[in-house]
Amino acid sequence: MAVAKRRSNAEFTKWMGPLLDALRDVGGSCRPREASDWIARKRGLSSETTDAVTSSGQERFHNQVQWARQYLVWEGLIDNRRRGIWTLTPRGAETTLDEAQSRTIFLKWVAHFQGIRDKASDQRPSAPVTESQPHVGDEEIAETDLLSTIRALPAEGFEQLCRRILYESGFTKVEVTGRSHDGGFDGFGILHVNPLIPMRVLFQSKRYGENTAVSRSEVGDFRNAIMGRAEKGILFTTSRFSSEASKEAAREGVLPIELVDSERLVELMEDLKLGVIEKVVFDVDHEFFRQFMEIGRNK
Repeated sequence: MAVAKRRSNAEFTKWMGPLLDALRDVGGSCRPREASDWIARKRGLSSETTDAVTSSGQERFHNQVQWARQYLVWEGLIDNRRRGIWTLTPRGAETTLDEAQSRTIFLKWVAHFQGIRDKASDQRPSAPVTESQPHVGDEEIAETDLLSTIRALPAEGFEQLCRRILYESGFTKVEVTGRSHDGGFDGFGILHVNPLIPMRVLFQSKRYGENTAVSRSEVGDFRNAIMGRAEKGILFTTSRFSSEASKEAAREGVLPIELVDSERLVELMEDLKLGVIEKVVFDVDHEFFRQFMEIGRNK
């Protein structure tokens, strides 16, 4: 029954081949969101598909791509040594997969982990694979805790956190304007492109829950509010941006808007070592142990 449940839920296998194609096309490595966007664009997926969420509020399509990536990591086709960056291994760079081959990889690793569980002393029944959170380890739990902590901040606290992120990222004269002087933005800062060229940047902070996406109109309203006041805008959110919002931010011929969603917000905090305590953790290298699994089985 458990195996049947896994098979019925494994819709993500159809994205394994496209994910390898995406990484090849962009030069071998990219951020997770960039990979999902590439697949959505190449496959002509509608905004209804890319913006759909699960019952727990997670983006279904992006979550499926993350699951596809995890199985490709176990298969040795994607390198997982650098956090926040998906990179092809040499074997992955030479591999193309159709849906049948992807399905074979999925079933192989289901059987592999089932074998490990069967050998475990407690013999607990295995939980079915679902599309809620791929491969939750210490790092993913820490990131979830960090995001939950940020979302619990008051609105003014989140504005000040965004100010601190900009300051730690090299901006100068970073100020929060305060709600009494809110002209469609929450603050500003100066980024020096070089010693002679300063760039004025305005930012806005939207503290939303995970079930609420920043819309296209909100991106447009922010741009309209800062036109003529800055060379660039940055929009922070503790949630995500709809696909139409992302298109609006990247529209050519208008003031550029940089989008920082919850995933990128966590990456920034960790890269800057801001609000986090660094520690060393170890995960099991299942690929390493594969060479020992068959020893003694035929005796």
